[in-house]
Amino acid sequence: MHIRPATITDLPRILELIHLKAEFDGCPEAVEATAETLTTTLFCDRPMAHILLAENDAATNTSAQPRPASPLGFASYHFTYSTFLAKPGLWLDDLFVRSEHRNRAIGATLIQTLCNIASQHSCGRIDWTVDVNNQAGIRFYQRMQGQLQTQVHLCRLNKPAIDQLAQSAKDPLLASS
Repeated sequence: MHIRPATITDLPRILELIHLKAEFDGCPEAVEATAETLTTTLFCDRPMAHILLAENDAATNTSAQPRPASPLGFASYHFTYSTFLAKPGLWLDDLFVRSEHRNRAIGATLIQTLCNIASQHSCGRIDWTVDVNNQAGIRFYQRMQGQLQTQVHLCRLNKPAIDQLAQSAKDPLLASS
């Protein structure tokens, strides 16, 4: 098994993994990603995020006709910044291993690869979320020395809220108050 950065030719496999992750999370209808939107956000001059793919070594083929590998799993991440640390951080957005390949150290290898990337970029920490009902995931992350943060809550503004607040900031009546 090896880990490698995804390329634009991996788009069909990336989309497949995203859909499998959404099914695992119980929200298959939440996926809005398309090959086009992933291309413009991941495979551009200034990528907004990065994808690592875990593949079988057997999938690596040096012949003239390379065969597409079916990834065992993936990790998506992007860089953040901590003013408290005055250092970059790494945000692990998704970590997913196909069910038939779990318990084979694939997730651990993806985490170790992310730690190498974070170390190369002098990151002060790696952050992520885990569903409170995902007990297997929680145990896995704790084995990887992940510390559950109970003193903070994840906050989110969805697209309608962003649009509404952005519009209200442009409203001259609100700007003067």
